[in-house]
Amino acid sequence: MSISCIIIDDEPLARKGIKEYIADIDFLECIGEFDNPLKAEGLISSGEVQLLFLDIQMPKITGMEFFKSLQHAPPVIFTTAYPQYALEGYEVNALDYLVKPISFERFFKAALKAKEYYEVRDTNAKEAAATDYFFIKADNKLVKILFDEVLYVEALQNYVTIHTPAKKYMTYLTFRSVEDYLPADKFLKVHKSYIVAASKIESIEGNDIKIGGQHIPISRNQKEEVMDKLLKGKFLKR
Repeated sequence: MSISCIIIDDEPLARKGIKEYIADIDFLECIGEFDNPLKAEGLISSGEVQLLFLDIQMPKITGMEFFKSLQHAPPVIFTTAYPQYALEGYEVNALDYLVKPISFERFFKAALKAKEYYEVRDTNAKEAAATDYFFIKADNKLVKILFDEVLYVEALQNYVTIHTPAKKYMTYLTFRSVEDYLPADKFLKVHKSYIVAASKIESIEGNDIKIGGQHIPISRNQKEEVMDKLLKGKFLKR
């Protein structure tokens, strides 16, 4: 297992130190380093980046602002000299928050969290592929939901709502955990707050998907990717 990482930090010595730490860990691979977050946007958008080592205080745009702006944000480990942003870091589901100067021991613990994250995600994906249902906790009980029942999933702050034709279920889960669990061949993230069941889509008009009688927005910067996945091999034309 190899996790593709990039480093974003405006300090050359800080980038050098993190790059050397990455080189000493066999399950990490550095595929890029940047002194400005905006320069990394293209590589992140390509989907190749699996882990982001991100400084916070940088010119033009902070690492926190940049991360929040990403539509397809990879897991992040913040690397900063400022401990006061730790709470905000965890609020955006950061895997870890490292305060400079960073020891190798502390860095390795953070790297292990990333490794565990991908191992759990892969295990969940295999389990999801082997079954046709899952359980969530809603209304103070465990509720069984069939994959084929799900119309779309909506993010609501610290909760998600799973919409089915019969009912909607609000549950205390992160949006990312639901995204990682749902089979990628059946479900598609079309917006930072919505995942839809591809087979349940009724129509697409502009940046709007109609599903279950509801209208779901498609993010502008995801429109091309969404359309490509939905229509590939399924679009009849003259």
